[in-house]
Amino acid sequence: MACGRRWRLWTLVSRRPDPAYGPVLSGNMADADRRLLFVHAHPDDESINNGATMAKYASAGAHVALVTCTLGEEGEVLVDDLAHLAADKDDQLGKYRIGELAAAMDALGVADHRFLGGAGRYRDSGMMGEPANERPDCFWQAPVDEAAAYLVQTIREVRPQVLVTYDENGGYGHPDHIQAHRVAMRAFELAAKPDFRRDLGEPWQVAKVYWNAIADSSIRQAIQALREAGDTTTFEGIDPDGDIPYAVPDDLVTTEIDGSDFAEAKLAALRAHATQITVDGPFFALSNNLGSEVMAHEQYRLVHGTRGLGSGDAGREADLFAGLSA
Repeated sequence: MACGRRWRLWTLVSRRPDPAYGPVLSGNMADADRRLLFVHAHPDDESINNGATMAKYASAGAHVALVTCTLGEEGEVLVDDLAHLAADKDDQLGKYRIGELAAAMDALGVADHRFLGGAGRYRDSGMMGEPANERPDCFWQAPVDEAAAYLVQTIREVRPQVLVTYDENGGYGHPDHIQAHRVAMRAFELAAKPDFRRDLGEPWQVAKVYWNAIADSSIRQAIQALREAGDTTTFEGIDPDGDIPYAVPDDLVTTEIDGSDFAEAKLAALRAHATQITVDGPFFALSNNLGSEVMAHEQYRLVHGTRGLGSGDAGREADLFAGLSA
């Protein structure tokens, strides 16, 4: 993977639903009793990774909560008229992205969105090896237990049955994604401990923890389809027959949410993040001139909790609450 680039290559464009997956909200728990918590590094990560999932569960009446760990101050600015907001100029991008995130959440129907420790508590760390990593106020430099305590308070307040975050590599190696993983997993552990910070609320055990994932076969099919269509700039430099280090082996992907009915909501959320994402029909380009075909089927890897019954050829869960009851 090229260094110094903000690679966020997830599957995203809507495709015809596979009836083998069945309805998503098919468990034994009433929709109003379902509570999910998503933990992300920057504004826009949630829409790219989980936009269709968030919209689907929110529409069904579940409580969907989002914690964003930084304001994304180090992001590149795609809008020429807003270029002055960048970190190397007026350094006001983070404040502007608060509004972008609010608009994205409105598009997804998510009312509960907050910043870890409050807006601006932790600053965007930039890409690995950049000077921004060395700032004492950046998220990468935050003591994990200190940052985790803020998330423990949210977990004990929201009391989610399901928590979703990144894998140990943060998907593609961004320091803030890695740190978000560490903080989320530590908070998951601490929130359940009766002897940890009772001032943060009553202990709560999250039943299921998922990491965002993209199956190896899915990303290869997407790249191949783009190449056959004549698109050589999206996933630039990636060989669909070669090694794709951020892809997850198919057998580790446990869950796939069919968000086909919420593809437009996801696209609207992506459009809201205008400084970072340019949406053109079913495609969007990120600030590194790489893109991803926006697919409303979103994939996950269950890493804690009991796997529910699956369906389809891959036997994947079709519901993040599969196997849970009230």
